[in-house]
Amino acid sequence: MVQSVSPHARTRAFARVLGPFLTIVTALIIYRIPTMTETFQDFFANEAMVWITGAMLLLSGLIIIAFHQYWRTLAAVLVSLFGWFLALRGAVLLIAPNLIVRGAETMMPHQTLLRLGFGLLTLIGLYLTYVGWIADPRED
Repeated sequence: MVQSVSPHARTRAFARVLGPFLTIVTALIIYRIPTMTETFQDFFANEAMVWITGAMLLLSGLIIIAFHQYWRTLAAVLVSLFGWFLALRGAVLLIAPNLIVRGAETMMPHQTLLRLGFGLLTLIGLYLTYVGWIADPRED
């Protein structure tokens, strides 16, 4: 007997993983922005690491895209968009990593703008954490 998972349950499951991940990683990036230029340069100096990271991002994004095709609630939209973002970012890292390098080099001098952007991502992570772990499942 095949048992299907409801769209709300699937969104909640993805939110349980993506919410804490986004919250922790983006908050740490905000804290480490002054040293991120060096970290960034070290990362892109290793072509194998860039390629492996691109492949893993593409795979992660495709998994979310394949298993979460729901766009009816705010949380569902955020999860789906995150999947597409990961897949696109991974593909760009594999195909044209210099585009990511140029974009990051353009943004690095604008630390306030970076903090605001990653602050928004931290808030999205907190919201997804709430949806995944705290909210009544019917409130999605």
